[in-house]
Amino acid sequence: MTNTQALIVFDTTLRDGEQSPGASMTREEKVRIAKVLERMRVDVIEAGFPVASPDDFASVRAVAQAVRDSRVCGLARALETDIQRAGEALKDAAAPRIHTFIATSPIHMQQKLRMAPDQVVEQAVKAVKWARNRVEDVEFSAEDAGRSEPDFLCRIIEAAITAGARTINIPDTVGYNVPEQFGKLIETLLTRIPNADKAIFSVHCHNDLGLAVANSLAAVQHGARQVECTINGLGERAGNAALEEVVMTVRTRRDVFACDTRIDTTQIVPASRLVSTITGFPVQPNKAIVGANAFAHESGIHQDGVLKSRETYEIMRAEDVGWSANRIVLGKHSGRNALRTRFKELGIEFAAEEELNAAFARFKTLADKKHEVFDEDLQALVSEAEAAEQERYALVSMRVCCETGETPVASVILSLDGQERRAEASGGGPVDATFRAIEAIVGSGAELKLYSVNAITSGTDAQGEVTVRLEQDGRIVNGQGADTDIVIASARAYLNALDRLKADARRAHPQFGDV
Repeated sequence: MTNTQALIVFDTTLRDGEQSPGASMTREEKVRIAKVLERMRVDVIEAGFPVASPDDFASVRAVAQAVRDSRVCGLARALETDIQRAGEALKDAAAPRIHTFIATSPIHMQQKLRMAPDQVVEQAVKAVKWARNRVEDVEFSAEDAGRSEPDFLCRIIEAAITAGARTINIPDTVGYNVPEQFGKLIETLLTRIPNADKAIFSVHCHNDLGLAVANSLAAVQHGARQVECTINGLGERAGNAALEEVVMTVRTRRDVFACDTRIDTTQIVPASRLVSTITGFPVQPNKAIVGANAFAHESGIHQDGVLKSRETYEIMRAEDVGWSANRIVLGKHSGRNALRTRFKELGIEFAAEEELNAAFARFKTLADKKHEVFDEDLQALVSEAEAAEQERYALVSMRVCCETGETPVASVILSLDGQERRAEASGGGPVDATFRAIEAIVGSGAELKLYSVNAITSGTDAQGEVTVRLEQDGRIVNGQGADTDIVIASARAYLNALDRLKADARRAHPQFGDV
């Protein structure tokens, strides 16, 4: 590909994706995802919003230190303090980018910023210059561009490019646009702005009307050369444009798109599963590209056609997006080196030998319970280990009695800050009884908002992965737990959610403004 044919992939799973209620990630989890994105050859990884909280700052810094082959980006409002903080977080990045934004739609300028258009332009220019004083690569976003006046957009973008921005992002912040309209907006900006050739034009589309991918692709057809997206379409409200859908559409329909990405598409499914495991947001079976049914054929007509010629009903090969990558490779007789090698292939490396030894012990325990251990099991095993390192509430033991016609009863022993506590409770089912017993001990008062169970792999001996969403005082968190016993997995997920509620100082929202 020549430079003019390259479509830049800007992944914001770690920033905008984290804004999904309950999808917050730990620093270690963000680094794991970033390493997978790097292996996928994502061009730009937006690691977070450094000024939002000390934890966000530390996470962006950790990603900047861990990633060498992708550009690492930090978000900042058009404020000097934000930009200074972003620059500090990115100082160790091999290729840093500061992404600064300010609202440009009439409703946002009047109701949120309470600034006149001239003031907004002046602040945008200042922000870009502040950012250029810290890094060479600056991206400017006109928040709510999809509802902004084209004349004003032309004015502020021209000024931002003159000030030093080399990427201009046009967000459909509230998912209001439709493809034809949005594509024409991009074409209009590229045509009317005198210095448009000095910058790459980008789009960041939300999915409120289910049009995020369609709007992004319409923009690409009209000249945009960067798409901001997330794994599995994760994001605030209805989510963002799904990376896997954008990438595979451009790759599959080369007759329509005069560009392509450098993405290693075989890493798409592993990345999807990792993000799903860490966030606790399962992928729907009929999700394009990464859903369990994406390449399944039940209709007799379809099956017959595929058997005769794959192209009759499949426009992509499952292997090309990574479906063939996750094969059974380990069992109870596998050794420590085999496990280390497989972890490394999955992008998981251990800082110390003791960590590998602990992982190997957990692997052996799991392998004793099930004959074959899958990649997904290993991902869940590492997530469980990271949660255990920070746990305040630990499950010591539990006993659940269920009998037809009788009320289930659960007896639970927990370790709270090193001290054991016991409680017994009944409930409408074994999981309900278990949760009631836990609450009898901890007394959190949290409200259960979601309980979800997914099989990590196939087979009756598969680990069940449970997601529990709790709300307390307006804060929403997800907790995950995995075990071959679904009730034990449920208890672990509930305790993991409680640990997150009781984590250090209450985290600020990952982004004060929404791009």
